[in-house]
Amino acid sequence: MQLVCLDLEGVLVPEIWIEFSKRTGIPELSRTTRDEPDYDKLMKFRLDLLCKHKLGLPDIQKVISAMGPMAGAKDFLDALRRDFQVIILSDTFYEFAMPLMAQLGMPALFCHKLEADAHGIVVDYHLRMPNQKKEAVQRFKELQFKVTAVGDSYNDIAMLGEAHAGILFHPPQKVIDEFPQFPVTMNYTDLRTEIDRATLNI
Repeated sequence: MQLVCLDLEGVLVPEIWIEFSKRTGIPELSRTTRDEPDYDKLMKFRLDLLCKHKLGLPDIQKVISAMGPMAGAKDFLDALRRDFQVIILSDTFYEFAMPLMAQLGMPALFCHKLEADAHGIVVDYHLRMPNQKKEAVQRFKELQFKVTAVGDSYNDIAMLGEAHAGILFHPPQKVIDEFPQFPVTMNYTDLRTEIDRATLNI
């Protein structure tokens, strides 16, 4: 049985924090896992900024509600789901992602949760489990799935390495340079071709 695991932000939807940064005029919020591989350090940095600027979950959700999938993402995902079982493995949060999941046809999503106070200020985040992308792929393999994984950034590398086949999609050049073992695709047509090729060889 073939299973395809996709990252969400940067693969199917825009980077939520970058879009939020643009709309709030806070450039520091544009920092992502492309820039900071240490996810805990990155999230604490973000939460401190939100608190400093008195921005809460409703403010973020307002931005997300106006966003949509990347151009071509819905058609790509629909076609992929006709031929493979697909699961989204993301380091985003359910509170962020659900409006975008609805626009993508509600694919299965594994991610994390945020904790907000009574005023909507985000006070903490809770990982579903440490290194959940890699751990999920390990469990799928134990269930006898042949796993192809797709991601774009540092926090996807463990998942790509654990999968039977890993593919980078539109990654920054420094990720390409640091991880030359993974094939690189830059559009959905080439990504689908690479997924099909990979699944024939695993």
